[in-house]
Amino acid sequence: MSSAFFPGFFLSLSLIVAIGAQNAFVLRQGLRQEHVFAVCLVCALSDALLICAGVAGFGLASTAMPWLEPVLRYGGALFLLAYAVRSLRAALRNHGSLRPSSRQASGLGATLLTCLGFTWLNPHVYLDTVVLLGSISSQYEGRKGAFALGAVTASFAFFFTLGFGARLLRPVFASQTAWRVLDGLVGAAMLVIAFKLLRP
Repeated sequence: MSSAFFPGFFLSLSLIVAIGAQNAFVLRQGLRQEHVFAVCLVCALSDALLICAGVAGFGLASTAMPWLEPVLRYGGALFLLAYAVRSLRAALRNHGSLRPSSRQASGLGATLLTCLGFTWLNPHVYLDTVVLLGSISSQYEGRKGAFALGAVTASFAFFFTLGFGARLLRPVFASQTAWRVLDGLVGAAMLVIAFKLLRP
């Protein structure tokens, strides 16, 4: 089980750790300490649904369309390479620090609608979960459940750590150096995964 669980865990973690609109929203909510549990739960459950859909559906699609697996495999590698280049370029230039919003507190309903928008209206989430993770899961035939469990566990661990740990991160996220280190690590992880996909 661990031979599929940990690849799923670390691949999922490397995909969601990059600071994008969704993660910035979760971080901001954590810094403001508003509806943190609900926001983290919505993000993690959404990821879980998409991951399971990708892992469960990719095998059926690849059986009906045998050309789909290599297309998505190499497409996923190119997507990761582009992500890596973007992250490494960001690591080489200065960042502004991410600051919590000064707006008045929003109600739970409005907050969750915003969270769902960041999650489900982002085209990258489908590439990351349904397409990329679904594609890679085909390499773990008979162990797809463990791969999906690892990916889902990483999502829950990341979002709840980010949301509830945000209050401890104020000094870190005030530093441009910390953002550059994070981007460098993400870029390196993406490169490693991309080259593994390209390897015959």
